[in-house]
Amino acid sequence: MTLRFVFCDVFTDRPLAGNQLAVFTDARELDGAVMQALAREIGFSETAFVLPPEAGGTARVRIFTPARELPFAGHPCLGTAWVLAAPLQREVVVLETGAGSVRLRLERDGSGALDFGWMEQPVPRVEPHPDPEAVLRALGVERSLLPVEVYDNGPRFTTVVLGSRDEVAALRPDLHALAELDVYASCVAGDGERWKTRMFAPSAGVAEDPATGAAAGPLAVHLCRHGLVRWGAELTIEQGVELGRPSTLHARVEGGPDAVLAVEVGGRAVVVARGEFRL
Repeated sequence: MTLRFVFCDVFTDRPLAGNQLAVFTDARELDGAVMQALAREIGFSETAFVLPPEAGGTARVRIFTPARELPFAGHPCLGTAWVLAAPLQREVVVLETGAGSVRLRLERDGSGALDFGWMEQPVPRVEPHPDPEAVLRALGVERSLLPVEVYDNGPRFTTVVLGSRDEVAALRPDLHALAELDVYASCVAGDGERWKTRMFAPSAGVAEDPATGAAAGPLAVHLCRHGLVRWGAELTIEQGVELGRPSTLHARVEGGPDAVLAVEVGGRAVVVARGEFRL
């Protein structure tokens, strides 16, 4: 069995930065066990497997970390859309995920090359974390400026707002404790429309993620809900610097205190390699 793949770096416009992604462009011959083994073999934070659509979308996608399958993830959706849109000359790609269909709008520059993509994310469900003090202890911090809340848009992100970018950069969490709590910890600081974040998910086999598109939308929702960012503002989010994989994500939320109407996350990607596995 010969399986073609594409490697792309997501939430960056230059190679060898951003978040690495492997996309298997035709996974029809694979079952979940082989997909999981391939994701473990490659070792990126996520690997995407493209399948024929079942609900009228452009394609169906299954997403795996080295340790588990995820119903939805941001950088795999943006990267997969980027890989599919180039040869298909599409401006809109709809990916069927375990959390529902995700619509991506792709913009091109004057030469016709892909330049930017916006992803319409599932609106997250919100609830307080049942043991915020345990989360703070695992992260090694004393407090969060806002309530420690869990945002579920497929994966479940626990959002912690710290006092400064330096405090985020200095984080040295207890990864074993976070894994025991099964927490995907999204830690952030900033002001206005510029923010810095780090995300730790050791229970998913990802000690730290260079760019977490699925957490960027909930992060924007969190900041808008608690009044640190105005509704509709476009946030620029820095991530991955501590890993040597600097990433830039954009996020915006439409709605108001009574209802979140739309969550969008955007960025760029660049294809860096193509090849094949022979199994």
